[in-house]
Amino acid sequence: MSLGSTPTAWLLLALLLAALSLLGLIFWLRRNRRYTDPSSVAAAYDRWTADRLLENLWGDHVHLGHYGDPPGRRDFRAAKVAFVHELVRWSGLDQLPPGSRVLDVGCGIGGSARILARDYGFEVLAISISPGQIQRARDLTPSDLGHCRFAVMDALALDLPDGTATEGFDGVWSVEAGPHMPDKQRYADELLRVLRPGGLLAVADWNRRDPLDGAMNRRERWVMRQLLDQWAHPEFASIRSLQANLEASPWSDGMTVETADWTLATQPSWIDSIVEGLRRPAAVLSLGPGALLQGLRETPTLLLMDWAFRSGLMQFGVFRGRKAQP
Repeated sequence: MSLGSTPTAWLLLALLLAALSLLGLIFWLRRNRRYTDPSSVAAAYDRWTADRLLENLWGDHVHLGHYGDPPGRRDFRAAKVAFVHELVRWSGLDQLPPGSRVLDVGCGIGGSARILARDYGFEVLAISISPGQIQRARDLTPSDLGHCRFAVMDALALDLPDGTATEGFDGVWSVEAGPHMPDKQRYADELLRVLRPGGLLAVADWNRRDPLDGAMNRRERWVMRQLLDQWAHPEFASIRSLQANLEASPWSDGMTVETADWTLATQPSWIDSIVEGLRRPAAVLSLGPGALLQGLRETPTLLLMDWAFRSGLMQFGVFRGRKAQP
């Protein structure tokens, strides 16, 4: 290409990107993923898993990263791995001996479950409502991690026995699954029902600002509607309300649930989610032009998430507790 034609090439590229961005915006405005029932969540994740865009860009962790507190520079994928270890330490799961049974509720394609099994020696059962995610998780799990198993299951109706001294799990882990649950109390009840006496709880959640801390204004209500409708969320709990759900559960056995706000440590994830496409363009382009359009279609929601967490409309809550011994 001659130097004289270079400006023309850049202009054509800019026009192409502008056209694709406009198409992405049209799809974003007209084709949301509004929650209707649990099947709408399963269908959304089946599609995200099948198109491989999130996996190619983000690796096998479909959750935010932890960048330190205060946050520092960290590779996006490394931050996602760091998040798992940070939550393990903060919740006390690292004090469980190898061989302990851990349930991962809302496991995605199994990234966290594989770390829990490989690095901590836990016997992990990981569940998702999405058959596509479970099949992909199995495909990605090496044969030497036979103690990491996956199953299709509804988090609001776990096909598992009540936790007792001889049954149940030593730890229950759930990351960014709560926003998809239409019944937050039932979600809390099921997490605790299968936890055996003395077992540990580790939950991370995207949470809305509690109404007691300020009602939403008009702009915030519009943003909240988009955050719900674009990614199949029926409602967000607040940190305070989910803590109350857990402590009020008949299965809590008087558990005191401690919380923390990890918004600052996880905040860079939203922009990194977009920038990752620029860092690894082949990860998108190798999937064909549809993947580029799909990436552009997700960008407005990622930007709104970034704004919501920066402005205080949303918070990243983490929850821990130990079930009482009899």
